[in-house]
Amino acid sequence: MIQSFLKTGLLATLLLSSTAAFADDLARRASWQARFNPQETSGMTIRELTAGSPLAEAGLRVGDTILKVNGQTATSGPNWFDMTDALMAGRPYELLVRRGVDVLSVSASFPPVALENHDGLETIYDSITSDYGIRQRVIITRPEGITADAPGPAIFVLQGLSCSSIEATPGRSSNYIRILTDLAEQSGMIMMRVEKPGMGDSEGNCSETDFRTELNGYEVALRKLQALPYVDAGRILVYGNSMGSALAPYFANKFGLNAVISDGTYYRTWFEHMLEIERRIKQMQGMDESTINDLINRAYIPLYYGMLMEEKSYADVIREKPMLAEHNYHGPMHMYGRPMTFYHQMQDFDVAGNWQKLKAPVRIRWGTNDWIMSEYDSDMIMEVLTAAGHENAELYKYPGMDHWATIHESPANSFGGKPGVWEDRISGQLVEWAKDLNSQANALGAD
Repeated sequence: MIQSFLKTGLLATLLLSSTAAFADDLARRASWQARFNPQETSGMTIRELTAGSPLAEAGLRVGDTILKVNGQTATSGPNWFDMTDALMAGRPYELLVRRGVDVLSVSASFPPVALENHDGLETIYDSITSDYGIRQRVIITRPEGITADAPGPAIFVLQGLSCSSIEATPGRSSNYIRILTDLAEQSGMIMMRVEKPGMGDSEGNCSETDFRTELNGYEVALRKLQALPYVDAGRILVYGNSMGSALAPYFANKFGLNAVISDGTYYRTWFEHMLEIERRIKQMQGMDESTINDLINRAYIPLYYGMLMEEKSYADVIREKPMLAEHNYHGPMHMYGRPMTFYHQMQDFDVAGNWQKLKAPVRIRWGTNDWIMSEYDSDMIMEVLTAAGHENAELYKYPGMDHWATIHESPANSFGGKPGVWEDRISGQLVEWAKDLNSQANALGAD
């Protein structure tokens, strides 16, 4: 591992075939090196524990329950996720632990998570400071031969909704991480990823970060990418996945990007999206259409209208209409791990308008077993682009693929959690698109 802390924030070229290096002093994240089960009241019980890990060295064992971390009560859901995301290497942690009828106090300090590394690539751990004052980790991969004297094309990544890291650390093997790894290693391009506030090494708290703050972090990072001396600013494309795929046109329009790859996208408002997804879920659960219609009218329209249009929390909506409680499977103040303000702001974001204004070449992909995003949304995007005179837009409907880049026999199998399979073509298609789209600059200016 090579560490280089430069006052300029830029790394000197490292003459090695495979390197990982720091360009700042952001604290490095750590890991519990254990797996946990939540308790009904509070506390997280150790289910699996890595031998020789800090918790094991502190004397903890499987079956022990962590009650508090540095004085903060450990509960399941966003609270525990926040604690886990905030775990930093080298810092002391005081743990209150229950073992049977006894309560123990132990101290532990955790080592840094290993850096990602790629053969033939320089991996640069840099950062940006958003306009909200949050320092966020950016990870840049740069192929050999791309320098300030020979700048190369780049991919800017916009990730999905969830609070999860985009770092391909050793041992991570989700299909999304496979896609990012293959784009970095096989495209021959620079690639920049941005950790959300509170994720990876970034400061902040993802579960309390609103939409505008997250959007601004991406904007500041993209400006940094455009200014890097070894980047051909005329050949930057944006790859968006899930929610990021719906934001991609906004970034292409605002920053004059070379092209868009939109993977698993949507077009309509979040209110419309949630009503449609509730209908699909009930259909996959085997509910008859009359009952579904009744639930949509009686439960889900009031629930999501109150939250999204009237900008209330689920707790507020249910307090006013208690009968909705049995139909709300989200938390009182969060949905999919994000706070209510995130969705209030996202509801007002002009997704459809940015699609209509898009001039950059675009490739859109939707999996035929994607039950999260609608086929109709992708079809509408193509209709709107065609009507607007767009001349370089393509939609591909990937047979059998679900929203998580996994091949299934049906949407219901994906929804039910049945195992699917990976195909190399899933990422290979994206690599081919990126090479084709970034092979030349399309001379599009920013709005």
